[in-house]
Amino acid sequence: MANRSMNERHVRSLNIGAGGNSYTVTIPREYISKLGWEPKQRLNVNIRKDKIVITEGDFE
Repeated sequence: MANRSMNERHVRSLNIGAGGNSYTVTIPREYISKLGWEPKQRLNVNIRKDKIVITEGDFE
């Protein structure tokens, strides 16, 4: 993967997922590490006004 300039480092693209029924956005690795999230972790995804908010799930 080519190195991005500092201005583009956190710019991401919206992609269509397999089957065309969902979309994907990659999240920078350092964000995931800082939050302590793990692969396949369950997350809550909500819309608040004009933003998408992703939080750790409380599924117990």
